[in-house]
Amino acid sequence: MITSIQNTKVKQWSKMKKKKERTETGMFLVEGFHLVQEAVQSEWTVEEIIVQDGVEIPNWARVYQIHDVTDNVFQHIADTKTPQGIAAVVHQRQANQLNGNKLLLMDAVQDPGNLGTIIRTADAAGFDGIVLGEGTVDLFNDKVVRATQGSIFHVPIVQQDLPTKIKELQEAGYQVWASTLEESVTYTELQPPKRIALIVGNEGAGISSTIVELADEKVRIPIYGQAESLNVSVATGVLLYYLATR
Repeated sequence: MITSIQNTKVKQWSKMKKKKERTETGMFLVEGFHLVQEAVQSEWTVEEIIVQDGVEIPNWARVYQIHDVTDNVFQHIADTKTPQGIAAVVHQRQANQLNGNKLLLMDAVQDPGNLGTIIRTADAAGFDGIVLGEGTVDLFNDKVVRATQGSIFHVPIVQQDLPTKIKELQEAGYQVWASTLEESVTYTELQPPKRIALIVGNEGAGISSTIVELADEKVRIPIYGQAESLNVSVATGVLLYYLATR
């Protein structure tokens, strides 16, 4: 039983809340029964599991190295206000390449909740992969991981320069759509091709003009009320499901 927050292991786990430490170690923390089980059942590598004193260890966790810790130690490493008492250290992973006919590209999406929700929605809509461009929040941020609800372990995700990736996709026969209000058409006016890559952008600034100009089509979602715009995760969900059903 680890009882002190000064323990070397505890210090290492706590540091994983910061991007610098996650990058240096190549690992990140996941919290809660659902996320830990999703990690265990995926092809990702689980390094170790941390269990709070008094929490029953699930059978699926028993094949891993388990560290029992006191309540105060778990509270110290946890990021949630009411932790469930189980966490895991998982090795970071990126897809080597993306395959499939439907891909999502993100340009500088900065809110962790938005990024995680979009990943979860892309998974639900059956998209084959995601590209995170420059300026996008760290994929392994704890709020991002929680918001994916496990979809981070299901959908192939790469981090890559978007202009380079867009050109590669176009050469491979993908049509690239950019979600933007300027010089665009309502998305329902277009029939999606078999191979499609959708770009969505930053919460405030949208997609950078350089990237928008690389797209084959510019599409928008009509606003019928007085709202100026839709939240990026909601807008992305509308477009993902339109493309998924065509």
